Amino acid sequence: MKEILTSFLFLFAVIDPLGSIPVYLEATKNFDKKYKKRVAIRASFVAFLVLLFFIVIGQLILEGMNVTLDAFQISGGVILFLFALTMIFGEGKPETEKHGIKDYKHVTIFPVAIPSIASPGAIMAVVLLTDNHIYTVQQQLLTTLLVFLVVGLTGLLLLAANKVQDKIGEYGITVISKIMGLILASYAVQSILSGLKDFFA
Repeated sequence: MKEILTSFLFLFAVIDPLGSIPVYLEATKNFDKKYKKRVAIRASFVAFLVLLFFIVIGQLILEGMNVTLDAFQISGGVILFLFALTMIFGEGKPETEKHGIKDYKHVTIFPVAIPSIASPGAIMAVVLLTDNHIYTVQQQLLTTLLVFLVVGLTGLLLLAANKVQDKIGEYGITVISKIMGLILASYAVQSILSGLKDFFA
């Protein structure tokens, strides 16, 4: 039960559902309520499919390139750590992705689904959490279910985005995003240390 909770909190931190709210609001500001709901649902669905693809195929791609588990753990940890630093010290996930919006007519895929929900950090995280050499098929299925729950929660938050932002404000969302970045940084360092330990052992 503890491992399930840990994995859920880690996925929640790296996907950062609250951080997607300002991006979604900015991306859909020119649309009516009906189309906004459609964007939220479609973006969540697309993001889950992207993450599911990397859960199923990601490790096969790495093994095809002869990348060892230790190297992947270390490199993955470094990438997650750098991603976490941008969440903590950078301009912040919402602002960075909002500035990337150039075409408001096609926002479902970019930036709402990718990279706001299915971010590079999230993709790396799901590959790490479903490694065939460490986790059983049952554990990988459970992780997939947790990914589905977090993405589903993200979709629900997007559907209620205006109310959420009114309640906690954009400043509150930024603070929470930085806390999530701190949690993610801790996990990333642990991944790096585990990879180094196994390599030198």
